[in-house]
Amino acid sequence: MPKLILASTSPFRRELLERLNVPFEVESPETDETPLPDETPLSLVRRLAIAKASAIAANADDALVIGSDQVAIHGGEIVGKPHTHENAVAQLKAASGTVVRLLTGVAVINTREDRIQSDVIPFSVTFRTLDDLIIEQYLRAEQPYGCAGSLKAEGLGIALLEKFDGDDPTALIGLPLIRVIEMLRSEGFEPLHHTRPTS
Repeated sequence: MPKLILASTSPFRRELLERLNVPFEVESPETDETPLPDETPLSLVRRLAIAKASAIAANADDALVIGSDQVAIHGGEIVGKPHTHENAVAQLKAASGTVVRLLTGVAVINTREDRIQSDVIPFSVTFRTLDDLIIEQYLRAEQPYGCAGSLKAEGLGIALLEKFDGDDPTALIGLPLIRVIEMLRSEGFEPLHHTRPTS
């Protein structure tokens, strides 16, 4: 059985992959996430997902390496991580009552065959109308300053949303498991054959 490796620093992606109950390792890729000139959001997340997986695959023998990257898009522009409270307030005020589109790039590299699969999975969320008090309460409680668009949907951020639109709800959190499983199967790795007994 090839070794399964998640190339990610995200605890949320790790938690998602743990849902499959298969043995895997986690390694942190060193990747420059700066967009290239005139790069589209779709091209960006696909390139970075491949780059993250490639950074780990370069030193992994007989492994399937998973990489992923996500951006939020609002008003035709990429919405990044806010990093500060003030930026998060501005992002959420702009998102209030509107639709934000998420693009999640995913890549699987088979190091034995030197084969790369990649895809981009779209997902959209509609925000409730948010007043200043709700925004402040959410930010103080969740502090989502490292989350794209200030939306920590796997936590309290779900309370800001009115509707989802997408085929795979795990794409919202940053690792589209339906597509990941399809990719692994095409490399001969059936997760259901490798699940560990639950206690």
